[in-house]
Amino acid sequence: MTLARLAARHGVATAFSPSEGVTAPVPEATVIAVLGALGVDATTPEAVAASLGAAERADRERLLPPTLVRHTGGEPVRPPDGLPDGTLLRVTTETGEVRAGDDWERLPLGVHTVDAEAPDGRTARATLIVAPARVPAPATRAYGLLVQLYSLLSEHSWGMGDLGDLRELVSWAGRAHGAGFVQVNPLHAGVPGAPCDPSPYRPSSRRFPDPVHLRIERIPEYAHLDPGRREELDGILASAAELRESVLAKGTTIDRDAVWALKLRALELLAAVEPGPGRGAEYHDFLAERGRALEDHATYQALAELHGPRWRSWPAPLRTPDGAAAAVRADAALAARVDFHCRLAWLTDRQLGEAAEAAREAGMAVGLVHDLAVGVHPEGSDVWARQGDFAAGMSVGAPPDAFNSRGQDWGLPPWRPDALAAAGYAPYRGLLRELLRHAGALRLDHVMGLFRLWWVPEGREPTEGTYVRYDAEAMLAVLVLEAHRAGALVVGEDLGTVEPGVREALAACGVFGTSVLWFERDWDGGGAPLPPEAWRADCVATATTHDLPPTAARLSGDHVVLRHRLGLLTGDLARERAADAAETAEWRGILQRLGLLPEGPGDEEAEIRALHRFLARTPARMVGVWLPDLVGDRRPQNLPGTWDEYPNWRLPVAGPDGQPLTLERIAASPRAHALLRTAAEGVGARTAPPGARAV
Repeated sequence: MTLARLAARHGVATAFSPSEGVTAPVPEATVIAVLGALGVDATTPEAVAASLGAAERADRERLLPPTLVRHTGGEPVRPPDGLPDGTLLRVTTETGEVRAGDDWERLPLGVHTVDAEAPDGRTARATLIVAPARVPAPATRAYGLLVQLYSLLSEHSWGMGDLGDLRELVSWAGRAHGAGFVQVNPLHAGVPGAPCDPSPYRPSSRRFPDPVHLRIERIPEYAHLDPGRREELDGILASAAELRESVLAKGTTIDRDAVWALKLRALELLAAVEPGPGRGAEYHDFLAERGRALEDHATYQALAELHGPRWRSWPAPLRTPDGAAAAVRADAALAARVDFHCRLAWLTDRQLGEAAEAAREAGMAVGLVHDLAVGVHPEGSDVWARQGDFAAGMSVGAPPDAFNSRGQDWGLPPWRPDALAAAGYAPYRGLLRELLRHAGALRLDHVMGLFRLWWVPEGREPTEGTYVRYDAEAMLAVLVLEAHRAGALVVGEDLGTVEPGVREALAACGVFGTSVLWFERDWDGGGAPLPPEAWRADCVATATTHDLPPTAARLSGDHVVLRHRLGLLTGDLARERAADAAETAEWRGILQRLGLLPEGPGDEEAEIRALHRFLARTPARMVGVWLPDLVGDRRPQNLPGTWDEYPNWRLPVAGPDGQPLTLERIAASPRAHALLRTAAEGVGARTAPPGARAV
């Protein structure tokens, strides 16, 4: 029981519920390992007693917790309770204004510092987060497109979709079809080196974008390249065209490594072009604003080129940012390479800004929706730069449940909740601020991670993990504050097993959920699909996601055949196909009864439009259309449970026949226009050009 008390004090669960009404114990060895990763010794009964005593003593002697949270718009903002009589308080706001005493009611929004001094001489300093009660809400109902950017090639791409393609997409979708947003996959920086991990959800850094997404021809220095280097660049452009055609016409999968190799050569040529004084000043402002975080990221990138991406195997002095900074100061060539990677971050940020501006100019009510992955690669720059913030020897995953008896291990080291609190959530604040720079909304993958995460000790099976709790009040306060500052909406991916109370807490903060048509059922009353009026309003309603089959594959049953071919079916193929066909027939019947399928069953395009009419009939404030559904693509972008067996994250958008389609061909597709028209009419979206006068 002493170990259980110690674990509870540090937010470590000693039991969990794999299914409703069932409680399973966590192995004692797991609890001990997780406590160790939090800096708590529990290896012997004596150590447990000592650690528990130290924690209780620290609580008694502590004046202030590391971080305080207050919200405006409700109860007046007040100082903390329980301080000894006569304790002196001083608040220094984030702008440097000092406020003494207990008058906190007029404190501005922001991240402030509180100093306390008790009559007995004890002192304490804490971070005070003053946040609004809710994130911004959308002004109007909107529909938009969901796209994995790498999969959307245009006639100008270099073998994968890029920020130039994103700019074209938002302009077309907003101006021609009244779309209110475009949601993209995480554009985080990937781990350098080849072969790369193609998943956008296992990045090197979540804070900085990946320059592989750059449109080289849109970089201003491109037009001023020295004639002596133009011939080399022309050769690179020819290779890029071949790479594009191999994907679009020859059936090869997207090769991110090959794309980056070409772009890196081009960027090195462009780096020789001295920017004008205005752009030079802009770059230096960018460096000053990004500060040490960018310097560390660029240093990691430069060192990874020399020593490989696995930083734990680098020469010992380079395994920490401070040691690496000393090496950079002593090596002019290395310093130049660090500056090169800083420039790539700047160029990518600029093109992200241009895409966001294009969305605004196209009249989009929301604009770009960026995606925040749940974690980072253990060998990436974020972990290298802030090693103390991450739990060593731990990986994030998911516990066993009714759908996956083996659990999941995602290979992502978790943030330490104690380190976050001690830092006033600075790493989290900085991350959100960067992602929200060019976002009309931010989607949080596995948003339940703001409350708790399943930690799996290294070398153990996912079934031997446990939940570790985070300070959800503080995590949500930071999220609300940064979203408020950016004027951005927040969407949480809350699919799967969700702890009771989580959806309610998110809704109270104005965070939208994610509702997928196939999962919205009356699970407590027989399992029938929910009628449209029973759906929640504060959500993004979609027919599918990047981890699910495209709608055409769902309607045709092709997804069952694919899973059977890859050995992923747990039951007999005939029974699985029959069950799938029954579910599809059920939906066809619903659509007909609601008058949403006037064409009758049997027409795939009509049925996809009908499903989106159903989504539009729900009260959902945002309706998302999976871009591959515009053209009847049948191939999922990601098939969970596979690695090399299926080309996850490497497929271009294609038609029903599997033939890749460019952005230009999608924009000219009658099928795409018909579905977009259906979605726009369903949510009452504007379809006239922005600024057009009503007649």
